[in-house]
Amino acid sequence: MATEDKNRATAAAILPLVGGAANVSSIAHCMTRLRLGLHDRSLVQDDALKAVPAVMGVVEDDTYQIVLGPGTVARVTPEFEKLVEEGKAEAPAPAPAGAAPLTAEELAAQGAEMKAARKAKNATPFKLFLRRIANIFVPLIPALIGCGIIAGLNGLLVNLEWLPSVTPALAAMASGFMALIAVFVGYNTAKEFGGTPILGGAVAAIIVFPGVANIEAFGQKLAPGQGGVLGALGAAVLAVYVEKWCRRWVPEALDVLVTPTLTVLVSGLVTIFGLMYVAGEVSTATGDFADWLLSNGGAGAGLILGGFFLPLVMLGLHQALIPIHTTLIEQQGYTVLLPILAMAGAGQVGAAIATYFRLPRNESIRKTIKSALPAGFLGVGEPLIYGVSLPLGRPFITACVGGAFGGAFVGFFNQLGDAVGSTAIGPSGWALFPLLDGNHGLGATIAIYAGGLVVGYLAGFLATYFFGFSKGLLAEFNVSQEEPAPTATPNPAPAAQKAPASV
Repeated sequence: MATEDKNRATAAAILPLVGGAANVSSIAHCMTRLRLGLHDRSLVQDDALKAVPAVMGVVEDDTYQIVLGPGTVARVTPEFEKLVEEGKAEAPAPAPAGAAPLTAEELAAQGAEMKAARKAKNATPFKLFLRRIANIFVPLIPALIGCGIIAGLNGLLVNLEWLPSVTPALAAMASGFMALIAVFVGYNTAKEFGGTPILGGAVAAIIVFPGVANIEAFGQKLAPGQGGVLGALGAAVLAVYVEKWCRRWVPEALDVLVTPTLTVLVSGLVTIFGLMYVAGEVSTATGDFADWLLSNGGAGAGLILGGFFLPLVMLGLHQALIPIHTTLIEQQGYTVLLPILAMAGAGQVGAAIATYFRLPRNESIRKTIKSALPAGFLGVGEPLIYGVSLPLGRPFITACVGGAFGGAFVGFFNQLGDAVGSTAIGPSGWALFPLLDGNHGLGATIAIYAGGLVVGYLAGFLATYFFGFSKGLLAEFNVSQEEPAPTATPNPAPAAQKAPASV
């Protein structure tokens, strides 16, 4: 009961600071963030919102994103939704003082204009495309994590020859979702692109149907699952366009019969005699390229991937990697890219620890670091990114240096033939240990990944401690909150100084 009260209290503290229930147009959440659509961004009280104890930071994108952390966001969101519903039911938004009440049509038009203005400010075609890709795959991450951990547990029991009567059941639990992941991708794709979700799933199901083994395309027999998630994505997008075409031309009286039939028939034939083969070739090439890249340039590739992942996250471009991770997991059982990219978080942790020692008089930033480090070790980097390194500037760059060295370490062992992979996407840091898998035994895989984390921590710490702070930056930030700010900088870095209130 106490936990429920805490979650509701957090939701109740956030709601008035985002303009109240009337200002909220949509509510959603991902693994760590409460994502809100807002009618009027100017009503949000950013500084007060960051001061809410459970709030780790805020991010402004297509939606207004409040970082609450994993677990917490899944519990606070339902309470927030209830409060918004109650608020809207109790009191409609009042009209501005001295103005004539708006009609429903005028209010709707005003809201649409605000929403369009916000989207136009931040949206580019490429970012919108990546956001759609993320919306397709992110809902699948909990199942990938759960099944991945069960797969790891099953592998451990098999290697130890324990519980032989239980391991087949665990194998079924771990593999069932992956065997049908194309169906879920097709469903989510159709939903995201404005079609009927179940039709997208129905077309994607063709890819995993065992009977396709009796069909020949491009001079060779098809294999169940050929094309995988990429084929499912393409098939569902095609189904959406066929469905929309049917809605325009098929008479309403026949729509319920003709539209779904033509959608499945046309997109299904194209999938069987075209997309499955093409997507299969692309998927195979993706896996082969990842293997080649790490086998031939492992250390260098790891250096680049680990070093540039934090900037990719900041720009939202990391979403482009989700289908690649999923394809590798589907093909090989694990993705070799994620353990390397996870080193970026290790560099971030090392940079934060160095910042703690370099700013001994700034109780504010040190408090943020102490509060955010546990989440950082578990792979949740937003509190440290938005509360510490990014506002300070140079420590963000040195954190990337730490990630580069950690990535190079893991990549080097891949080059030697010791593949280190993850059976699911989502977690990183210490939280990735239960999901690790490789080609040379679990012990070696864990040792290499742990070594990469240690290298990332040390490199991030050393780079930040010795190169992360100029004399001017130290003079500006290594001061107590009780001391007056230096006269040369009357308004020192408000984002960094206010960050401690966000944890």
